[in-house]
Amino acid sequence: MAQAADTARTVILTVDDDPGVSRAIARDLRRRYGAEYRIVRAESGESALEALRELKLRGDLVAVILADYRMPQMNGIEFLEQALAVYPGARRVLLTAYADTNAAIDAINVVDLDHYLLKPWDPPEEKLYPVVDDLLTAWRTSDYRPVPATKVVGHRWSARSSDVREFLARNQVPYRWYSSDEPEGRRLLEAAGADGQRLPLVITPEGTALIEPEAPELASHVGLATTPAADFYDLVVIGGGPAGLGSAVYGASEGLRTVLVERSATGGQAGQSSRIENYLGFPDGVSGAQLTERARRQAGRFGAEILTAREVTGLEVNGAARVVRFSDGSAIAAHSVILATGVSYRQLRAPGCDQLTGCGVYYGSSLTEAASCQGHDVYIVGGANSAGQAAMYLARGAKSVTLLVRGESLTASMSHYLIQQIEETPNITVRTRTVVEAAHGEGHLEQLTLRDVDGGASELVDAQWMFVFIGAAPLTDWLDGTVLRDEHGFILAGPDLTPDGRPPAAWELDRPPYHLETNIPGVFVAGDARAQSAKRVASAVGEGAMAVMLVHRYLEQS
Repeated sequence: MAQAADTARTVILTVDDDPGVSRAIARDLRRRYGAEYRIVRAESGESALEALRELKLRGDLVAVILADYRMPQMNGIEFLEQALAVYPGARRVLLTAYADTNAAIDAINVVDLDHYLLKPWDPPEEKLYPVVDDLLTAWRTSDYRPVPATKVVGHRWSARSSDVREFLARNQVPYRWYSSDEPEGRRLLEAAGADGQRLPLVITPEGTALIEPEAPELASHVGLATTPAADFYDLVVIGGGPAGLGSAVYGASEGLRTVLVERSATGGQAGQSSRIENYLGFPDGVSGAQLTERARRQAGRFGAEILTAREVTGLEVNGAARVVRFSDGSAIAAHSVILATGVSYRQLRAPGCDQLTGCGVYYGSSLTEAASCQGHDVYIVGGANSAGQAAMYLARGAKSVTLLVRGESLTASMSHYLIQQIEETPNITVRTRTVVEAAHGEGHLEQLTLRDVDGGASELVDAQWMFVFIGAAPLTDWLDGTVLRDEHGFILAGPDLTPDGRPPAAWELDRPPYHLETNIPGVFVAGDARAQSAKRVASAVGEGAMAVMLVHRYLEQS
């Protein structure tokens, strides 16, 4: 068959210093992929590198590399880092024991790791083959050419440096981080003619130097689409969280000309989650980044356009068209719109927090900073699932993790399985009825003042890291005067628009609004931005799919 011919010389390489494990994984790989791929195994990092160099000289292609983490002389991350120089396009997997998962997560930034796989992988039909299938699919749709990485030079306590790293990581853009006070960082600054007073410095793969770039400029230089390919679409999806990605996948797969517009990075709050364990179909859990990347790739495969770093500032009705306006004054139009703008974490209003945001105070998981928390005391503010997931993730490397919860317990806002995991983790402490009164530090977070809600007593504690998850506010202010919202800013739709049985004011159709339809016909809402929504990943994806079904119904009757 054609695929076999195309991949006859293509290699899947595996390296593990344990001969038994090495033979076992090679055996399982040959059983599934031996007819189409050449399976090459090695028992040390150095011998695997020699094999890669020989394959390169012969002109063979390498699709997937699976490396064990714990190998003498050269561990799996060190090996993959060198393998990256030989075959940058190969998909990379780290084989780890459960105790090494933190190292695997760190490797995401070091070697742009595609996946980490826990040993043992039995049964391979469930734990190995689906992973390799996805990676081979992604490899086949790439162009296999080397992709030089973007370089970022910044300072550990630079808020803008943190923002840029988070933007690149969440958008799946490979980059290498260099500290401005280390030799290589200083050399890059000098080469770019920068004095290091303004950070970060971003050097694109083409060699362009950008100093303190804003998201739209950065996106346009690292290969992210920022400009729509057309002026008119069947469907514009605003927001790239689970609801928006679900809408894009179902809209594009059902033949609608679909464009998704995201102001920062796809995934929304779910994309920042270190681990989602209660999402259907992932019994071992999945990181928000992995789920987002798969959904984004899926939407693209069906033909949906995805625009990044584009802020929407207005929505207008122009006859049958729904016009979406951007902050730069440009606009696109469509027959229909799905509002999937999601929510953002509320800001902690304690004195000092604003000044130290990005310098020890972070909103959401900020996974790019997690590696720096190794061996430190970490504070997490919040008592819902996102706070619990962050606590479990950070506890793998932190000296201690303290959850600060205003309420009397976690049971009112956190899933039972997470509460159990937290209770079983010895370096996590839960302090209920406790709030942050102030944050202190010169240039970066150094201390926190904590206050007991009941007794009023205050305590000063040393702290370099605080992650805040204190509820969410909808990102809907730009809809003021256009789309009806409740007193908290959440969008009203369907039955919520007709509590007395009458349609909303200015509603001109002879039918009531559909279930997810707003007061503007053809404009729908899905996910967390909708009033009374469930605030769960699965329900957001479901609403995205349902909204597309209602878009079809609307278009059929227009």
